[in-house]
Amino acid sequence: EHYSESISRGSYDDFKRKEIDLLLSDSIVVPGFVERSAVNDSRSGYAICPTHIEAIRQFGTSDWDDAVESLLSGKISLRQQLDTKRDISMISISLPGGLELSFTPGRHNALQKAIIEQFLPRYGYACEVLYVGDSSDKYLYLNRETLSKLNFPEPSHKELPDIIAFSEQKGWIYLIESVTSFGEISQIRKLELERITTNCTYPIIFVTAFPDRSTYRKYCANLAWETEVWIASDPDHLIHLNGPKFLGPYIK
Repeated sequence: EHYSESISRGSYDDFKRKEIDLLLSDSIVVPGFVERSAVNDSRSGYAICPTHIEAIRQFGTSDWDDAVESLLSGKISLRQQLDTKRDISMISISLPGGLELSFTPGRHNALQKAIIEQFLPRYGYACEVLYVGDSSDKYLYLNRETLSKLNFPEPSHKELPDIIAFSEQKGWIYLIESVTSFGEISQIRKLELERITTNCTYPIIFVTAFPDRSTYRKYCANLAWETEVWIASDPDHLIHLNGPKFLGPYIK
């Protein structure tokens, strides 16, 4: 009659799930009590909460706004209850330039922290981090300006490695994969990275990083030649997969 809705008499359960349950959760309506009634008793019903009735009666009058404000004062809304934020301890990461980033917790991001704070200071030759992503934000940090100067293509998170860094001192670009469950630089992955960096003005170093030796052992048979391996549990050592030099790009 008032809301231009046509609800059939057999629509009780559907209407309750879609409409009444939300009103119940927000204490706008309350169950109508029928002595010894079952949940599906045909006599059961619902009534507007008395505190809301007083406010509703003011609708259309000059007291409406004050009535709503009084009703909502100190009340936690259903939206606030449903949108309760998780209390997550973030992983803090310091980039070489001093910038602080916050990552969501997890093994993958813990390894990325180790790469930035332990690997790059040891083997990065004053590297600047140009890109690093997070599981909840694939473009958490992206230096588009410097990447463009290096002729790096427009980034797509489906193609990017986990970390991109650049050593101006050596003139090297580091493409680093952080591997805890998948994503090692295999021959196919190396070929993909070479294709997207064809026009880069500096040579590339490919690095696969693992948290520990046991994880490394799971993937070592798949790793591409002419790449580097770093294991966070043994930060002072590198595994060099063939080539004429210990650490350096391969000029073709």
